[in-house]
Amino acid sequence: MYKKLFIPGPTHVRDEVLQAQTAPMIGHRSTAYSDLQGELTPKLQQLLYTQQPVFIYASSGTGVMEGSIRQAVLKRALVTVCGEFSSRWYEITKANGVPCDRLDVEAGQGFTPDQVVEALGKGDYDALTVTLNETSTGVMNPLKEIAAAVRAKYPDILILVDAVSAMAGVKIEFDAWDLDVVLASSQKCFALPPGLTVAAVSERAFKRAEQVPNRGYYFDFIDMLKFYKKNQTPATPAISLMNALNKQMDDILAEGLENRWARHLTMAQMVQAWAVKYWEMFPDPRFYSNTVSTVKNTRGINVGDLNKELGKRGATISNGYGPFKEKTFRIAHMGDITPADIEWLLGEINDILGLK
Repeated sequence: MYKKLFIPGPTHVRDEVLQAQTAPMIGHRSTAYSDLQGELTPKLQQLLYTQQPVFIYASSGTGVMEGSIRQAVLKRALVTVCGEFSSRWYEITKANGVPCDRLDVEAGQGFTPDQVVEALGKGDYDALTVTLNETSTGVMNPLKEIAAAVRAKYPDILILVDAVSAMAGVKIEFDAWDLDVVLASSQKCFALPPGLTVAAVSERAFKRAEQVPNRGYYFDFIDMLKFYKKNQTPATPAISLMNALNKQMDDILAEGLENRWARHLTMAQMVQAWAVKYWEMFPDPRFYSNTVSTVKNTRGINVGDLNKELGKRGATISNGYGPFKEKTFRIAHMGDITPADIEWLLGEINDILGLK
């Protein structure tokens, strides 16, 4: 049975977007392909409010995280960890032999600018990782404010951002916030099938990459830039997915970016109000996410059983992640999900559980 996905990825994909993948195949060194990338790139730049290059990799977001950390650090990285997915930055950094320290907060908390700046003052760091939206805990970090505080005191530190579950769902002003790498996968707020990662890269990041002797091959920013200038990629691109992304970007821009950000906020507030009424939100209210809500299972229900019943009605939500399984559940409100969809879902949960 078809089930609408209210999970933090992969998200619901509209039929029109799926259909865009069925366009006839073209050669990736052809003029037709260059025309496709050349048409798509400015739309992504508009989405991210940037004039800087925006790369499209045939990869999961994790791949570009690894590529970014390999190219960003000559001294030491500070990795901010606020949940299960932000800890991936740390695991990746350690696995690549890059010197690093981690800055942790309690689950359900996010980072304040003061915390980050204070930690940066305790070491000789030249890179910082931030997870904009931590889907395990439903925390959205104040990226704009963190970046401003870091830039005011440490202008040369590279700011690397995992925006996997936020890009295309919340405003990210790459140029105005003076960021260095912001990356996101296609299967979250872009509402595409998995397989692509979009990454904006700053001039400062290119200059750093040029100094790194062993920056890797597949994700090499410098090599990617050479091909980008010709509307090409060094390795074979995922052409069918790019056709889908091109279609989706047309629809995103037709909706209007400010309207899109407002729709995501409206859906988040609907779920938050429902959660506060019947349950309890897991994160600190200062850090509520606009794209996924993590709810405390204060009623002690079996989340797996709830999902089975929801499945019979054509929907699915997410259990808690890792150590939070059954202790929490997660409702994603991202991509092409609408307020009407959220109203229907919450009504179904109320009906199944007998909530009045």
